Amino acid sequence: MTRYERQIVLPEVGTQGQERLRAAHILVVGAGGLAVPVLQYLTGAGVGRITLVDADHVEKGNLHRQPLYRMADVGAPKVQAAAAALRSLNPEVEIRPMATWLDPESAPALVDAADLVLDCADTFAASLTLSDTCHAAGKPLITASALGLQGYVAGVCGGAPSLRAIFPDLPGSAPTCSSAGILGPVVATMGTMQAQMALSVLLGLSPSPLGQMLVFEAQRWRMVDFRFDDALEPAAPLPFIAASAIRANDLVIDLRTEAPTPFRPDALHISTDAVPELGIAPDTDRVVLACRTGLRAHNCGVGLRARWPGNIALLSVPDG
Repeated sequence: MTRYERQIVLPEVGTQGQERLRAAHILVVGAGGLAVPVLQYLTGAGVGRITLVDADHVEKGNLHRQPLYRMADVGAPKVQAAAAALRSLNPEVEIRPMATWLDPESAPALVDAADLVLDCADTFAASLTLSDTCHAAGKPLITASALGLQGYVAGVCGGAPSLRAIFPDLPGSAPTCSSAGILGPVVATMGTMQAQMALSVLLGLSPSPLGQMLVFEAQRWRMVDFRFDDALEPAAPLPFIAASAIRANDLVIDLRTEAPTPFRPDALHISTDAVPELGIAPDTDRVVLACRTGLRAHNCGVGLRARWPGNIALLSVPDG
């Protein structure tokens, strides 16, 4: 019996489909709760190469929803711990761990090298950067999110509308797993659906999951789905940039008032409430708004755009 016999016997897979999986290269951004089932099932299925990008470390508080990791992994880079576990699961799969944060500077080369991208990140900035990059490159992206007792998964880009087309307006604020909580099976359900969508794209199954969204509500035991093939792209979305793209004449504003100091000495360190009262010099080339996840920067940028006609860019500044 071969390792993949149980899936090769499926008429939707067969030996030809298994060969397509073996030849595929997948980019997975994020190594947390969504990524755990994604990585386990795609490695188990025999996907040829997986590049895993995340700069986070394993914490004890991760383990209830990230069972790929063990107590012995606490403190280790997630990508390194995940790579070791996945190589033990299936040594035929090439795992490339990258202990770094994805940003608009690194994203294009990573996306170009992959056949399919999976967004398992936990910030608006990373998800929108992946969507913008995949949309421009024509690469399919499987994105998901989970919080509390609900989550969603969607196949975007690669000929389907982007994540920005589904969510043209971001929320005013957003809780996190730390503040709102999360149950392991909820995030695992969405990650497992990501893995299934990924396999469907790689195998060319019909109907395609690109242009499809599923929303799961665990408390009501309800899952709803819909197509968004006709969703319109926003006309001029505020772009995310990398820190290396900051220019000399930019006005840089660090909105992370929870941080003791700004991320660079020439940045203003103010709250979002202070931005509407801020005077902008006539010779300002561009305003760059920075926060941790990108959400405060985005919403602040939308408000600033209504009263200032210049260029605005967004920046995600990771903790630490």
